[in-house]
Amino acid sequence: MNVLVVNCGSSSLKFQLINSDTEEVSAKGLCERIGIDGRLVYQPAGGEKEITEAPMPTHTEAISLVLKALVNEKTGVLKSLDEVDAIGHRVLHGGSKITESRIIDDEVIAVIDECCDLGPLHNPANLMGIRACMELMPGKPNVAVFDTSFHQSMPPKAYRYAIPTEYYEKYAVRKYGFHGTSHKFVSGEAIRFLGLDKDNSKVIVAHLGNGASISAVLNGKCADTSMGLTPLEGLIMGTRSGDLDPAVLEYICNKEGLNVSQMLTILNKKSGVMALSNNLSSDFRDLEEAMDNGNEAARLAIEAFSYRVAKYIGSYVAAMNGVDAIVFTGGIGENAGVVRKTVLSYLGYLGITMDEAANKKRGENFILSTPDSKVKVAVMPTNEELAICRDTVELVNAAK
Repeated sequence: MNVLVVNCGSSSLKFQLINSDTEEVSAKGLCERIGIDGRLVYQPAGGEKEITEAPMPTHTEAISLVLKALVNEKTGVLKSLDEVDAIGHRVLHGGSKITESRIIDDEVIAVIDECCDLGPLHNPANLMGIRACMELMPGKPNVAVFDTSFHQSMPPKAYRYAIPTEYYEKYAVRKYGFHGTSHKFVSGEAIRFLGLDKDNSKVIVAHLGNGASISAVLNGKCADTSMGLTPLEGLIMGTRSGDLDPAVLEYICNKEGLNVSQMLTILNKKSGVMALSNNLSSDFRDLEEAMDNGNEAARLAIEAFSYRVAKYIGSYVAAMNGVDAIVFTGGIGENAGVVRKTVLSYLGYLGITMDEAANKKRGENFILSTPDSKVKVAVMPTNEELAICRDTVELVNAAK
């Protein structure tokens, strides 16, 4: 089965065409500057990147250009669009009504639309991508894979906030969690890679990138996660503050004459390691280089980030009453050896010893802990597109 995986942002669209039988990527690419002018980057497997500048007023034009590239006589990988069997869409928020991936119908579209106020930057764009695919490829099954769905197995003690119940009942204010597709994929792969028993396992996944979150996965299901109603809660991130005293908002708003929306923009886009490094960078490669050259602000940013990760890992060990494996993934988790080393320096009480030679690896599955460690630590690249493809195939086959 050929599955087109689509991930729509407000002004961008990432895509991969995956052969589900081999799980190989036939082609991939990115549409940028949708609604501004438009730019398509297309790359067939084993081929060179092709860049096309073309108007993309909406996601419909972007999807149309992607489909034309896939069937292009010279570099296309399909003879016709009939060879696309299904489309899998990454969707940010399904609220509390959708707890698993779903074949898209009117009900699913209504829920995605209803959750636009919970995901104002992503859900409207996700809907535009879905509607564009339905318009341009009528009759093809479309599947929605939600960032929030994996976390819906959390118990109320984990997802409820200690605020008046009326806000939960009226507005569904609770923890939802994000990066669910990544956490589901990586935790499942880790269980297989490390030879654990899925039905008797305790795994902590640290998805560390510009956006970062941690999950506690008990017997294959999410028991808790660090992001909340929005992706702002939890870890220190590239430009997001993560956890802080809520009274900070009122205090700074009063001092600076800001409204709440302006303050949230600061917490989302002008905080995190970018702020701690005195606006040096949110890229850990830049921070590590600067730290090595004696920049103390860069050192603080890396240490604070790693400290927060270690604290969340420790709390999830307590939440699950133990842990079998800790897995690093995401751009930072997979590549920043200094972060992994700093995080593990706090976890000696778990009987973990890091393999210094292994910590230099990147871009592959490997075990980071020494053989005598009581808890296994691994590094595993995430593959959200493949996870979306797998869910799409499962649902489409089940519906036949």
